[in-house]
Amino acid sequence: MKKIIFIVCILLTVSFAFAAADYTIRFNTVAAPAQPQVLAMEKFKEVLENLSGGKIEVKIFHSGQLGDQQTSLLAVMRGDLEMAGDGAPSWFADLGGMPKMGVLNSAYVFRDLDHMYSVMNAPFVQEWFEELAKTTGMRVLDTWYLGTRELNTTAKTGIIKKPENLKGVKIRMPNNEAFLDMGRALGANPTPMGFGEVYLALRTGTIDGQDNPLPTDLAAKFVEVTKYIVLTDHSIGMINPVISEKFWQKLSVEHKTYIMKALLVARYYMNAMVLEQEANLLKQFMDEYGMEVVVPDREAFMDYAKQYYSKDEFNKKWGQGLYEFIQNYPEE
Repeated sequence: MKKIIFIVCILLTVSFAFAAADYTIRFNTVAAPAQPQVLAMEKFKEVLENLSGGKIEVKIFHSGQLGDQQTSLLAVMRGDLEMAGDGAPSWFADLGGMPKMGVLNSAYVFRDLDHMYSVMNAPFVQEWFEELAKTTGMRVLDTWYLGTRELNTTAKTGIIKKPENLKGVKIRMPNNEAFLDMGRALGANPTPMGFGEVYLALRTGTIDGQDNPLPTDLAAKFVEVTKYIVLTDHSIGMINPVISEKFWQKLSVEHKTYIMKALLVARYYMNAMVLEQEANLLKQFMDEYGMEVVVPDREAFMDYAKQYYSKDEFNKKWGQGLYEFIQNYPEE
């Protein structure tokens, strides 16, 4: 009899635990399990579930289980998905009908990580995010450092030192206009492609290279099928976790506060992880994978990008002088 009572108590406890959550957040990303953003999402889950006393449950879906970048962001906009971890200004420009936001994913617009955060937290960018929430149903909650983007190419490209060395070189870029322009601003032939297709395309020679932060190159195993890391430092990579505005407005002030606190913890967790990996990975790439690290003429790349973005089309798309304004925006 005691055994039966014990089992019933256990079952009731389990049932109560499963019924305790008031809200469930499905958080999707195209990143692989070992990538820093997935580990940061797990930290977010841990902190939020603890802060909310189990009232908010977080379910993480990695490797694009609920859709690629575009699909999951559109789902957030419709209110069919609670959160996505692959938001970025370039996607907001394309999907959100706000072309001016593409400037935040242009080559050499940020001087360094501190400058990037100074701009992303600036009142004018926060106003853009509010406008995005109102017009699309997708709210930007935070900015996480993904790493400094470098060129990563196969052996057949040879050593790349200047933009002219990239003429005709097929560099994979995410399939949105701001990233495709970034490829052109480096002198390359940008090739739009989903993240999940890149490894095979590098291995088969469909593309000649790709650009990503060093931790992504390792986690996605691009280092297995490429030869060179070219330290162009052309973009301070970021991701912007987004939430469905429809879901956000259902939440109490307390629950919103818990989410923002958990995101802050996750941000610093991810940023520290990425910075530490960037400091150590180049030696690992050379020692374990036989890769060659190339230090290019960075000034030549910066000058080429400045000339590319000086075209009238960018002033019309972004606003007169916005690229230079952001480049010169003061750090806090």
